[in-house]
Amino acid sequence: MSEILRINLSDPLYQKERELRNNILLRPLGIPDFGWEMYDHKAWHFVAMEGAVLIGCVLLVPLDAKLARAQLMQMAVDTNYQGKGVGKALIQALLSFARSKKIKEIEIHSRAKVSTFYESFGFHIYGEEFEEVGIRHQLLKMSLLSN
Repeated sequence: MSEILRINLSDPLYQKERELRNNILLRPLGIPDFGWEMYDHKAWHFVAMEGAVLIGCVLLVPLDAKLARAQLMQMAVDTNYQGKGVGKALIQALLSFARSKKIKEIEIHSRAKVSTFYESFGFHIYGEEFEEVGIRHQLLKMSLLSN
């Protein structure tokens, strides 16, 4: 079972997180490395470790000064570990952390083909599908007030 850690930008694991995000999310789309790091400085970073190997990551980015709303972003799991519960463990850790911070709502711009994964945690699709970085996406959100 993988271990989930919360790290910051000064942690040596941050560089491994960046590389995983580049490999899984950006390079397959032809987006330059480090092309989606504009929120890293204000995000909470969660990583999944299998021993000393970083195998997954996800960010939670505050959307307002009161920390009432946040956005789940940059979810990536190493292809060798996909379908093995790593993403689930990352989401569970992120949701637990969000509740501890009294965040009221989390939203996601999800790739349409994986929206059902997020729905299994209680996220709900709203609005119309849209295109982002050349891929169909859906907006999802979850209220943490009643969860």
